[in-house]
Amino acid sequence: MDRSSAGISGRYTRYDNGYNQPNGQVASSNRGRYRHATVRQWNHPPRNAPGRNQFYHSSDTRSYQHLQCRSINSAQDFNALIKQEIMAGLVSKANCFGHRYDGRDHSLYASSIKKYTSAAKRPLNRTEQSQLMRLLQNFTVTRSWNWRSLTTTFHSLTSAGVFTLHKPMDERVKLVQANLLSTLFDSIIFNCNQQLPVRDIDTQGVANLLWAMAKLVNNGQERTPEFNEASSLCYTA
Repeated sequence: MDRSSAGISGRYTRYDNGYNQPNGQVASSNRGRYRHATVRQWNHPPRNAPGRNQFYHSSDTRSYQHLQCRSINSAQDFNALIKQEIMAGLVSKANCFGHRYDGRDHSLYASSIKKYTSAAKRPLNRTEQSQLMRLLQNFTVTRSWNWRSLTTTFHSLTSAGVFTLHKPMDERVKLVQANLLSTLFDSIIFNCNQQLPVRDIDTQGVANLLWAMAKLVNNGQERTPEFNEASSLCYTA
């Protein structure tokens, strides 16, 4: 299944200069309906933010943007992925734009993790996964994310082995996995339930999601109620 998915991720997880946010905007949620554990959420106080299609580029996030443009094949490159400054930059971006933030930078970071594992020709090992999870506990997904950001993030993290259940399994890692999956599923379900013209669902994103869900089950993840609902909605989207 990994081999067959290469074409999907290769076509869909790249952003070009013509990337635009959807015209419809939805409010972000502080807590999803489908939550099994407490997730650290970030409040979005109202601020005078730039326009919807404007993005500032914080120096905190340059390291992972640089990784998008070159080969990733060494321990030094993995260390660049787990710098605290990266998550600080993502959190800052989300806080600045609040409910207008579409998740683009988060999805680019997820793609960088996938690019690292693709170059290494293997998913994250248990040590790498544990180190990365310390960062991803602050990787907050909200309902304001657009469809492309959601599907790219979900597909990239799954493909990279972020949700793989290693044995033995650190309970803290397992908790972060459950929290992150819960917020992703909540946003996916919310997007699928939107009416036209607000929703921006496309077939490529649906294909990415269905592949990722099949991969999760294959790796031993539990089919939770929100997993089943998201899967059902993707089939009918």
